[in-house]
Amino acid sequence: MSMKGRESGMPDEAYWASFFEAEAAIDRLLGTAVLGDVIEFGCGYGSFTVPTARRTAGRVIALDIEPEMVDCVRHKAVTFDLPNIQADVRDFVAHGTGVDSGSQAHAMIFNLLHLEQPISLLREAYRTLQDDGVLSVIHWRSDIPTPRGPSLEIRPTPDQCRAWIADAGFHSIESVDLQDCCPFHFGLLARR
Repeated sequence: MSMKGRESGMPDEAYWASFFEAEAAIDRLLGTAVLGDVIEFGCGYGSFTVPTARRTAGRVIALDIEPEMVDCVRHKAVTFDLPNIQADVRDFVAHGTGVDSGSQAHAMIFNLLHLEQPISLLREAYRTLQDDGVLSVIHWRSDIPTPRGPSLEIRPTPDQCRAWIADAGFHSIESVDLQDCCPFHFGLLARR
């Protein structure tokens, strides 16, 4: 049984990319360099995968339930000469990520915390991270109308996300201002 999330369909790539400046967002959330491996929950078109792979000598494990999204990311890895991207089809909601515990320096959960089991997803991210590893979260804002995204009723607020992140075991939870590069989103960082 597939655990494809509610309202998870992706729009056309150019339209999707118009909602955020991925390079600027990744600069704010990951900085200019990441030491170690990164796991991405739900890579989509690779909007954030590519800028992340440029900032680490480690591996970027990009997971998505949709084979066409994974194919798209694999194509970008070749096109942009980023052999450190490993894109895999994976139902991580139902089956976890399949990576070793404590193996990742950074985990990215972008536009996914409206799914039915957000704390389970966050606990899996926590499991994958090494001690002092970093979690970054981006989600659609619920306080303003947005051109896309899940219905407002199921969008978590930043405070809800903070509570879930803390419940999953993370600490040092902080907001990241993404308004100039992702006006329809909010960002959070936390540490394992």
